[in-house]
Amino acid sequence: MTESPSEPLQPFDEADLRARHTHAYDYSHAIDFVPQRVVSLVPSLTESLFELNLGQRVVGVTDYCIYPEAARALPKVGGTKNPDIEKIKALAPDLVMLNSEENRREDADALQAAGIPIWVTQPNSVREAIELLWEIMEVFEEASMVHRVRLIEITYETMRRYAEQNPPVRAFVPIWRDPWMTFNAQTFAHDLLFTCGALNVFAARERQFPLAADLGKAEPLAADDPRRAGRDTRYPRITLEEVEAAQPEIILLPTEPYAFSEADALAFDGLDVPAVRNGHIYIVEGSWITWHGTRMARAFRHLPPVIAAARDNAEVPPLILPQG
Repeated sequence: MTESPSEPLQPFDEADLRARHTHAYDYSHAIDFVPQRVVSLVPSLTESLFELNLGQRVVGVTDYCIYPEAARALPKVGGTKNPDIEKIKALAPDLVMLNSEENRREDADALQAAGIPIWVTQPNSVREAIELLWEIMEVFEEASMVHRVRLIEITYETMRRYAEQNPPVRAFVPIWRDPWMTFNAQTFAHDLLFTCGALNVFAARERQFPLAADLGKAEPLAADDPRRAGRDTRYPRITLEEVEAAQPEIILLPTEPYAFSEADALAFDGLDVPAVRNGHIYIVEGSWITWHGTRMARAFRHLPPVIAAARDNAEVPPLILPQG
């Protein structure tokens, strides 16, 4: 599980950053060496490094880096949003890997000030996430797992063609409760859902400012209002009335970042939507939806049967129960 802020983090300002490849950024210089001692501040990247045969180069991880099992034995450097910079420095890494959504700009700045090279990632689509895997193997000069990434890529291409040729299932996927929060089309999670056959019903919904406006309790700032400059609009707060108006055919309640449970499904009981009428509300492993990296292979395997069940109004096989 990763930490979830009550307020989405602002993305790193790409105007300050220089591209290492397509979707990997470094603050001041390209990664022109082969990393040997890596600290990963991103759970999905930690798992990916291990599954790309690079686990032996990982010397430190966050408290939330729980996959694979071997990662749990590594030195911990704190959370994704409150890493201990001194602990990181003590591990003498030659590279720290971050993500612009999961990690804070101030921690990236502190690492750079300490002279530690950083790689800030930000894949916003499945295609970009696959490209990032190729980039990791290039930077680390490790090709033994090319077949693994190629299989993910081929699976993605096949699923994408199918998704583009068939009607999608209208889906609502919250990431938080009290207030309810979700994501729009400018996110990796949205693109992954589409790849698996679902249409995010809040694809076009932007987060409004001030925050009270997101819940219809105040007038929103105009799109060109300078007070909106630099604001992350990808993770709107929404109301159950909006969910009802969106008419989702399936509701997926992920186990992270908010740990949704069966009790949370009761919140939708009074809604007149197909997902409720037909009983298509499911608890699913959150990392299948929000983690980029090699975990996409699990998402491709587990999510389509759930989504297809809503389209066909069929029972879901036991396979989709939360699992690593």
